[in-house]
Amino acid sequence: MRKKPSKPAINRNRFWHYLTLCLCVVLMALSALPSWYGEDAALHISARGADNIDATQVANLLTLNDIDTRNIVQQDNRVVVTLVHAEQQAAAQSQLSKQLPEGTTIALASEAAAPDWLLDMGFNPVKLGLDLRGGVQFLLDVDMEPVYAAHRQMVIDDLTAELPRSRGRVVHDSAQITLRSQNDASELRKLARERFPNWQLSGSDRQFSLSLTNEEQNELRRLTVMQNLQIMRSRLAELGITEASVQRQGENRIRIELPGVQDPAAAKDVIGATASLAFHSVPHAPTRDTLVIEDQQGQSVTVSRRAVLGGEHIVDARAGVGEFGDAEVNISLDGLGGRKMANFSRQNIGNPMATVYSEYSRAHDGSSQKSSEVISVATIQSQLGNRFRITGIGSMNDAQELALLLRAGSLTAPVTIVEERTIGPSLGAENVKNGFAALALGLGITFTFIAVWYRRLGWVANAALMTNMVMLFGLIALLPGAVLTLPGIAGLVLTVGMAVDTNVLIFERIKDKMAEGRSFAASIDRGFQSAFSSIFDANLTTMIVALALYAIGNGPVQGFALTLALGLLTSMFTGIFASRIFINLIWGRDQRRDVRV
Repeated sequence: MRKKPSKPAINRNRFWHYLTLCLCVVLMALSALPSWYGEDAALHISARGADNIDATQVANLLTLNDIDTRNIVQQDNRVVVTLVHAEQQAAAQSQLSKQLPEGTTIALASEAAAPDWLLDMGFNPVKLGLDLRGGVQFLLDVDMEPVYAAHRQMVIDDLTAELPRSRGRVVHDSAQITLRSQNDASELRKLARERFPNWQLSGSDRQFSLSLTNEEQNELRRLTVMQNLQIMRSRLAELGITEASVQRQGENRIRIELPGVQDPAAAKDVIGATASLAFHSVPHAPTRDTLVIEDQQGQSVTVSRRAVLGGEHIVDARAGVGEFGDAEVNISLDGLGGRKMANFSRQNIGNPMATVYSEYSRAHDGSSQKSSEVISVATIQSQLGNRFRITGIGSMNDAQELALLLRAGSLTAPVTIVEERTIGPSLGAENVKNGFAALALGLGITFTFIAVWYRRLGWVANAALMTNMVMLFGLIALLPGAVLTLPGIAGLVLTVGMAVDTNVLIFERIKDKMAEGRSFAASIDRGFQSAFSSIFDANLTTMIVALALYAIGNGPVQGFALTLALGLLTSMFTGIFASRIFINLIWGRDQRRDVRV
């Protein structure tokens, strides 16, 4: 006698399935809901000094300039202004920058329009890309030749200083060394092996050439691009853009996206600003020849007005670990810088030396503005040359950041703007409207076809498809760093086809099983089981392509790949798991099972 399965066990399993689906759908729906309300144009106003900005003063200034505000909130040491009309954002920033005290930062931003209870739960709208929101995009090319030239010159200066009667010059991409006699060849090889292990030495007799290895060139290129990325991110803070995107593109290019910015000239002024770094002595008492500069903690440091050495002599700076396990920064100077540092350090052993980082930017009237900060104060322990180290700077992360700043101060890698694109806010809004209209059209046609062709099961597929869309939008809004672009909307439309394809495979298998004479319930069981392998294989191969696009591509390509990959995951979940639960809810009372194989 065949033993029937336990009905309470089945009910318990179904209960957990229902609960899992409900929790996932509710969570993703809450995550997607703020995107329905959208975002409002806003300004973030803060002061660099000790005095905070008064929200009442800001409200009065905006009212006098006929700028409509939706909300003005005082948040700690800043004021958040939400505007009614997005086109007034630039005008509001311009008027406030003229009338508020000097040193006030006014950042262009956006604030979610969703209810506070939803935002308090940690949910935010989907971030829109440049093509959907409007703004400015720059493509910068990093010129690596000055970096290589500086390193070649450093090698020549170092070796000719050790071999006084030798001569050095730069020929093409290598450093040419002419020795006074063949007897110095062994000494040259020893110096090159000990001091420049990343250089290749070739030649014989008295003529030798040193050239960088491919590995070192790639490493220098990587470090230089990182340096410029750091420079651009810090400079964009001056522009007041809170959602700027600065990414590496290719080997030596940088792509900058400034959502909401409609003034390319202002962006160029900030991106093209110059920075410098210098070393100053720290006297025991202030005099007429000293000045006071604040450090990173806001404490005042008295330094000599005249710099001992400028950052233009820094060739390289890299973080490392000292003899006692402490973080340090190893600095390389060119020949002239090495001689200056040697003379100064020989006469100031035991005295402190400050490293000052300065940045120049252009004001609205075209004048240059300089801001300086002491980033390190170290005691000179011995005579320094063109290679020395800075210790006592904290953790390894601090050392790496200092190394980036030091390399940034050298400015040995100029950048040029090779491409500039401006997308207006109206065009971005039109892209959003057209993109989602295409998505709605695709959904409508798909809903109609599936409902007519598969009838009862078609309504199940439509319910699963709507669940899929809700979960997909929720995932995009939930993932940090995920940005929806116009190609991303194309990925959403493609996801509709992928999700329906999953249900089509299952339903066709069910129809085949029913044509063989099986009952409806048994056909459903066998249809889901037989279609799973085909669905999994198809989605796996597509997922591999999506991951490859995201890893290799950039910008819009990554946006398409992201929505495609997330859509594959939600399609698998809703097409197999959710669809089966919906069917169980509708036809779950039919317990008949066909035992034929």
